Amino acid sequence: MTRYIKVLLAGAFIASSPVGASLAFDDAEKKELGEIIKQYLIENPEVLVEAQTVLEQRQLIAQQQRLKSIITDMADDIANNSDDIVFGNPDGDVTIVEFFDYNCGYCKRAMSDMIEIVEKDPNVKFVLKEFPILGPESVEATSVSIAVNRIAPEKSARFHTEMLGSSGRANKDKGMSIADSLGIDLVALEKELQDQTLLEGINKTYEIAQALEINGTPSYIVGEEPIFGAVGVSDILKKIQNMRSCGKATC
Repeated sequence: MTRYIKVLLAGAFIASSPVGASLAFDDAEKKELGEIIKQYLIENPEVLVEAQTVLEQRQLIAQQQRLKSIITDMADDIANNSDDIVFGNPDGDVTIVEFFDYNCGYCKRAMSDMIEIVEKDPNVKFVLKEFPILGPESVEATSVSIAVNRIAPEKSARFHTEMLGSSGRANKDKGMSIADSLGIDLVALEKELQDQTLLEGINKTYEIAQALEINGTPSYIVGEEPIFGAVGVSDILKKIQNMRSCGKATC
């Protein structure tokens, strides 16, 4: 009887004890305790579901806190990089950052979402972050885009919409052709493409994306919250409203 009581009380004791506390069990008691726990879980499987739910909630909260800290630490690199194209109001009270690739089909469709948002809300700053992950041609297209923004920033928005709105693969040749059609000096553009800091900036974006677990496009950052995928206008507008009402993308 003494051993049976000891086994029955073991679970409660372990659950309430500090880390490292333990009871001394002999082999027979360990076996009996294991059988009791196993039988209890078989008869009450909902306990496992509840435990899994609690674990997932704790993991989600921990992930959110970690990403929030990263976004705070990298705030300037994320939202205030001079190489990034800005649509909407540069001094807007809410900033949306979109990671995109010129060869991403979802990004092409999401461009209309961005345009609709800045037209509907004149107080939004929409930052476009070059994130070329779909091959060498994407890196070429991004490089031209950044170079255009450096030497002719007044034409960068038009370049972006024409490049992302074009059909076929985006690459250096297409970028140079669009730049030429906009009257941009191709000699100066080619010179800018040789600047090593251009690729360094792209690599920095890769580092930011890796830290934030962003591995697809489009992805967004609103406030301190990353949003993955082309979620659409209504969802983003809701996040903007939340930012103004509670200071967070999700209230």
